[in-house]
Amino acid sequence: MSPSIGRTSSLTFDVYADLRDLLDEIEHRDDVNVLLITGTGRGFCSGGDVEEIIGPLLEMGSKDLLEFTRMTGAVVEGLRRVPMPVIAAVNGVAAGAGAVIALAADLRVLAESASFHFLFTKVGLAGADMGSAYLLPRVVGFGRATELLLLGDKVGAEESVGIGLASKVVPDDELASETRRLARRLADGPTLAYGATKTLLSREQDMDLSSAIELEAFTQALLMTSEDHAEFYRAFTAKRTPEWKGR
Repeated sequence: MSPSIGRTSSLTFDVYADLRDLLDEIEHRDDVNVLLITGTGRGFCSGGDVEEIIGPLLEMGSKDLLEFTRMTGAVVEGLRRVPMPVIAAVNGVAAGAGAVIALAADLRVLAESASFHFLFTKVGLAGADMGSAYLLPRVVGFGRATELLLLGDKVGAEESVGIGLASKVVPDDELASETRRLARRLADGPTLAYGATKTLLSREQDMDLSSAIELEAFTQALLMTSEDHAEFYRAFTAKRTPEWKGR
């Protein structure tokens, strides 16, 4: 089973819709074990295209604008909902909606030239967009998230690692190979366990401890009946590497 690779640069209405529909499809496929998102050209994603999105939005009424903002949020929901790990290979600027798409990934690997810009306030909009005010405090803490979303200042690659916004930084020419190695490792691993882990991490953010422990107890009891768990024991006793099936 191969990792799926998505590419993006600037965002248009069609790109948003394609991303939303792709994530809806991938959620129900069992031949995709990991999703790797990167950008074409010199940047990861510069956000909404000024001419193709921002201009037309100024001509829309409230109903159409709400449909659009709900569609952009559906992309982030999809990234968090898909049962496989999502890796963002950030190859340059991730700005606006591009920064939130990377934020919604499970792992973010940055090139040395990469940077984040949560610049919504700089265009006269709320710094909270597409779920950023929900996700960012959970990644970097409330105080730092407030600063980033209010000011919209650049966050470089090394600073991103320091505040927990990035998993690691690699030289620009090693980004593709490093993230493909990571994607392959995840794709070849116990994908059922990875999916359960991702789901629990997301759901337990809004639970009390007792509820979280109970949910984990049910999940572990279920996974203890899985083929992968039995395969671990067979491999351990035979002193060999497990052959994971994702079942």
